Amino acid sequence: MTNDIITQLADVVGAGSVLTGDAVARRKFAWDTHDRCRAKALVFPVSTAEVSRILSLCNASGQTVVPFGGTTNLVQGCATTADDIVISLEKMNTIEELDRSARTIVAQAGVTMQAAQQAAADVGLLFPVDTGARSNCMLGGMVSTNAGGTKVIRYGMTRDSVLGLEAVLADGTVVTSMNHFIKNNSGFDLKHLFIGSEGVLGIITRVVLQLATQPTSHNVALLACDSFDDVVKVLGHARDDLPNTLTGFEVMWNSFYERAVEPHGRLAAPLATGSCCYVLLESMGVNDEQDGAAFEKTMESLLQEELVADGLLAKSDKERDLIWAIRDEVEPFLGVARNFDVSLKSADVGVYLAAVEAAIKSEFKTAEVVGFGHLGDNNVHVSVLVDEQTEEVTQRIEEIVYARLKPYDGAISAEHGIGLEKRAYLPISRSQAEIDLMIRLKRMMDPNNILNPGKVVDAQ
Repeated sequence: MTNDIITQLADVVGAGSVLTGDAVARRKFAWDTHDRCRAKALVFPVSTAEVSRILSLCNASGQTVVPFGGTTNLVQGCATTADDIVISLEKMNTIEELDRSARTIVAQAGVTMQAAQQAAADVGLLFPVDTGARSNCMLGGMVSTNAGGTKVIRYGMTRDSVLGLEAVLADGTVVTSMNHFIKNNSGFDLKHLFIGSEGVLGIITRVVLQLATQPTSHNVALLACDSFDDVVKVLGHARDDLPNTLTGFEVMWNSFYERAVEPHGRLAAPLATGSCCYVLLESMGVNDEQDGAAFEKTMESLLQEELVADGLLAKSDKERDLIWAIRDEVEPFLGVARNFDVSLKSADVGVYLAAVEAAIKSEFKTAEVVGFGHLGDNNVHVSVLVDEQTEEVTQRIEEIVYARLKPYDGAISAEHGIGLEKRAYLPISRSQAEIDLMIRLKRMMDPNNILNPGKVVDAQ
């Protein structure tokens, strides 16, 4: 059976586009957050038609399939077994159309975020979704996980940029819903079945994305706050004072900041360590003079009201990049910490994180809890570093982090998805009726359970 399916796949994509054996195991993931790739074969289609033929063959033989994009997923959303076929979309990397007047881009799923951003910038437009994984993550993966990032407060999640898409169902059926319009109420908007469903209902192969106006003003400040209550007040001020330009509001607890900057970290420290929290405030607009004046006025107001203990207003592109580099300094945590991303009301985040830290340290005396995230859109990342790396310890830490969301009706996943890692905790954020409906959809659209099996929900 194994040789038969591999031979059939080679007939579809060519023998040179099928890897087996040691060649599969040698494949590297973009980030050090995954085990090595295990699969019968790794297949590289170049078109929707080839993906369709691959899935038709696999479905007919009950062969499980795991789709790969940039593999920057943090919740085992693309974990594999030795029995799986992996479909990598990295060769489907063509930008098919960029319409300046319509402000849309049509691209294959394997185009990276960075490539889409550059293509938009080349014609004076903005691809508004942005994450630290921009050089590796691919559009198909972004859409299938509904990626968030650092500009959600202004532009929304990936879902808000998707006008249309094309996806291949488990049996090879191609669903082409390449809508180019903001307004289209012609029946069910089927794209939403695939956005955020993590490849369990179909494999996205092409997308139509809406672009935005390229900002001409760009103001960034790094602020030190003595309490989390002050951070929440700063957020309120920023929303009131910069209603049309506020683009980023990132918070870093001192536990994060002091690991990123000297003397413990590798980056220069523009502000002294030791404050409760550090805020990265960003505004982007289309009027340099007015936007700059409004930003500076906001900074002055925050200082006058003593909501900010210290601050730095970037005066150049280099200084803006240096400030953002601090917030992007997450890789030291990814491979060694247990990482979480959760959502709850911004005002509740400080109390929640304090409760999580107290509970973890009461059981694991040497543990460290690091907090940071996109506070402007209710999202906080929690990284837990412990000496003992066992399944029992990991499970206990997960229980602590997720159980303490219940009083706040919080979400166990703000932007990273569910994958395998969070499936057991989905009832914290979703009702049983919602989960049952997800399972019914999965069973209807993928009755043989071949697409990314076990992720998000257990449909067996």
